[in-house]
Amino acid sequence: MKLPSWISPAFWAPVQSSAPRLVPLLMGLASVSPLMVADASASTVSPRRLLEVTDLGNPVISPDGRLVAFRTEVPSIERNTVDTAWYVQQLDGRAQPLRVGDGGLPLRELVNGVVLPSPAVWSPDGGWIYYRALVDGRVSVWRAAADGSAAQEVTTDPADVRTFELADDGRMLRYSTGATREQVVAAEMTEYDRGVHIDKTVNMAAGVFRSGNANGRPATQRFTGGWFAAGPLLAGEPDHWKVVDLDGMGTRELPADQVPRRPLGTGDLHKSMPEPTKLAVNPDGRIAFLNTGERQTGQQVSRYRELSMLPDRHARRPLRCAHLLCSGRYITDLLWRPGSDEVVFTSTNFENGRAQEIHAWNVATGAVRPVVLSEGLVSGSQRYWDIPCAISAHALVCVAAEADRPPRLEAIDLDSGRRRVLYAPNTALESDIAAVAPAEFMRWRDVQGREFTGYFFPARGAPMGRAPPLFVTFYSCYGFLRGGLGEEWPLVSLAEQGISSLCINGMPEFPNNFVERHDPARTGIEAVIELLAGEGRIDPKRVGMGGLSYGSEVTLWTLANSDVVRAASVSSISLTPSYYLYNSLSDETRARVKELWQLGAPEETPEQWALISPVHHLDRIRAPILFQQPEQEYRLALDYVLPLVRRKQADMYVFPDELHIKYQPRHKLAVYERNVDWFRFWLQGYVDPDPEKASQYHVWKEMRTEQDRRAGAGPKSESS
Repeated sequence: MKLPSWISPAFWAPVQSSAPRLVPLLMGLASVSPLMVADASASTVSPRRLLEVTDLGNPVISPDGRLVAFRTEVPSIERNTVDTAWYVQQLDGRAQPLRVGDGGLPLRELVNGVVLPSPAVWSPDGGWIYYRALVDGRVSVWRAAADGSAAQEVTTDPADVRTFELADDGRMLRYSTGATREQVVAAEMTEYDRGVHIDKTVNMAAGVFRSGNANGRPATQRFTGGWFAAGPLLAGEPDHWKVVDLDGMGTRELPADQVPRRPLGTGDLHKSMPEPTKLAVNPDGRIAFLNTGERQTGQQVSRYRELSMLPDRHARRPLRCAHLLCSGRYITDLLWRPGSDEVVFTSTNFENGRAQEIHAWNVATGAVRPVVLSEGLVSGSQRYWDIPCAISAHALVCVAAEADRPPRLEAIDLDSGRRRVLYAPNTALESDIAAVAPAEFMRWRDVQGREFTGYFFPARGAPMGRAPPLFVTFYSCYGFLRGGLGEEWPLVSLAEQGISSLCINGMPEFPNNFVERHDPARTGIEAVIELLAGEGRIDPKRVGMGGLSYGSEVTLWTLANSDVVRAASVSSISLTPSYYLYNSLSDETRARVKELWQLGAPEETPEQWALISPVHHLDRIRAPILFQQPEQEYRLALDYVLPLVRRKQADMYVFPDELHIKYQPRHKLAVYERNVDWFRFWLQGYVDPDPEKASQYHVWKEMRTEQDRRAGAGPKSESS
C-alpha cells in the first residue's frame, strides 16, 4: 500500500463546478454468464471478520505522563451489541494494556447512529479514571482503579448523567442531569394516550412513538434544531446539578452558587472576534482557536481553517499563524503542549489522499515544525469525528489506521516524531489483508482536469485471460476501509471473491449547486474506469457501485446520467416529493433544501425537480438496484423505489430501529453479506448454494429475466 486517507468530519465529499453532461444509459444489460470463482464460505477476510474489528478511542494520559487510558469497542454478533471496555497501559509500552473496567453500551447520536465521544478523566493522583457509561439501562458516572483492582458506579441517579467534572483535589465529583427516566416515560405515555401533536419537531417519516433509541432504550424523538438534530422527549430540560463526596460516596444537591462554570466556548470571545469553530485553552489563559477560511463564490463551506491565538479571552487582536505549514490547510484539531508555547494541530492533506498530518506551532517564535506526516489516520479515534489525540509534555497518543491496516494505538514523541505501537489488537486481520488484497493509492483526473484520489483493492483469483469486475463507492475514504463511509460494502471481501473494489474520495469543495456538486463525481468515476480498463485491470462492462448519504445521491445520479454502472446498491435516500412534504413544516429545512438542492415545493420548482430527483429519472435508470435502508428513512424513498420494485428492477430491505448509519452488528453483517451476494450475482453470475438464500436468489433471477426481456425489447417507460 502506498498512501491511505483520512477525511474531516465536516467533509461532504463535495465537488467542483461543472456543466452537466447527461448521457442516456445504453443497452447491454444481458445477464452475466456464470464464472469459476471462489466460494465465499472459504474466504480469508470474510465480512464478519471486517465487522468484528476491535476499535479504539478516547485516549487520555495520566497527570504524571506515565499511563494512558483508552476504550475498546468490539461488536458481538451473538448478542447483537457492541462491548466496550476501558484499559490502562504504560506509556513506555513495556507491558500489555490492563483491562480496568466495563465501558457499557456506546452512547450514540440519536439521528445518525454515530458513537459519541466518551472521554475519561484521571484523578489528580493517577489512581482512578472516571467516565460515563450506559450500564443496566442508565447512564452513570463510573470509576475504575488504574491498577485494575476495582471498578464501581459513582452515581446512582434516577436521571441519566449528561456531564460531570472532578474537583481539583479529586475528592468531589459534580454531575448534571436532565429529566428523570420515569418522567420521560410518563411524557411518552401521555402522548400515546392523548395523541401526538404534529408540528415541525415531529419526525413524521420515522414514526411518532418510540421510533428512536436514546441511551439504550426505545424513545420518542423530536427534532431539536439544526439540520435534523434530534433528542428524546424532555431533552430541553435545564441541567440539574448534584455532587458526590468521593470519600463517603454520599450525594447531595449542589447549591446554585457552586454550579461549575461552563467551559470557555466558541461564543465566549470578545464580540469583535469572529466566532471560532474550535478552541483550546492553555492553563495560563492563552487561547488557540480555528476560524473558517474564506469561501469561494458558490461554495457552501471553505476547505480551509485559519489558526490563531489570543493572550486571553478579552483580547481583540489575535496572533495568526502565517507560516506556510498553517496556511491553506483544513485544520481539524488543536491542543496546547503542556508547559510550552507550542500549539499542536492536526490537518487533512487533500492533495495527499486526505492523509492526516500533525504540526506544532510555537506562538512565541512563529516557527512551525512537522511532528507526524502520516499515511492515513492519526486521531483520537477511527470512529469518532471530533476527538484529538491525547497529549502530555513529551508525547501524543493517537489511534492510527490506514486503508488496509486496522486501528492500533501509537505513542508519538513530540520532539522527534518517532512512532511506537502501544497496542495492536487486529494484527491477524492486518496480516491477512496484506496477503489477500493490499490497498493501492490512486490519483487521476477527469475530462475537465479535476483531480481525484482513492484506494484500490485489486481482485484476487480472476479467471485467466479475463479482467475482473469492479465495485466503486464514492464519498470519503478515511482510516481503515472496512466498507466505505457507513461500512456497508466489504471492500477486501469483494476483492478476495474476484471483484476489484475502489473507494473514491470526493473533491474538497462543496458547491451549493446540486449539479455542480454531483456531476463531477460521475466524470471522476468514468475517468477511473477508463484508466483501469486501459491498463487491463478491470472489465469496464462489469462495474458495480454503492454509496451512503451523499454517496447514495451520487450513485443514483450516475445511474441516470451515465452507462458505466452495471448494478448498484444504495443505503440512503435522495430528494423526493415525500421528503419535501414530510419536512415542510420546518422553515429551516425548507430553506436548507432550497439552498442545497435549489428546490421548492414540486409545484413551485418543477423543472429543478425533473432535473435532480430520481422520481423523474426512472426512464433513464436501467441498472438493477439493491436498496438496504434504515427504518428511520426508507419511507422518504418510496416515491422511486416502489416503481422500480414493481417493474422488477429493484429489491428492497428495511432494517428496523436503524438510523442514517446502521449500527446493530447483526444488521451490519446482513448488509455486508447481501451486498457481496448481490454484486457477485450481477457481475460474476454467481449464486451461493446456501439453501437459506434461495428466496433472495429467486427474486434476483426474476429481476434478471425481466432485465433480459427489456434489453431485447428496447427501452420501455416506467408506466409500460
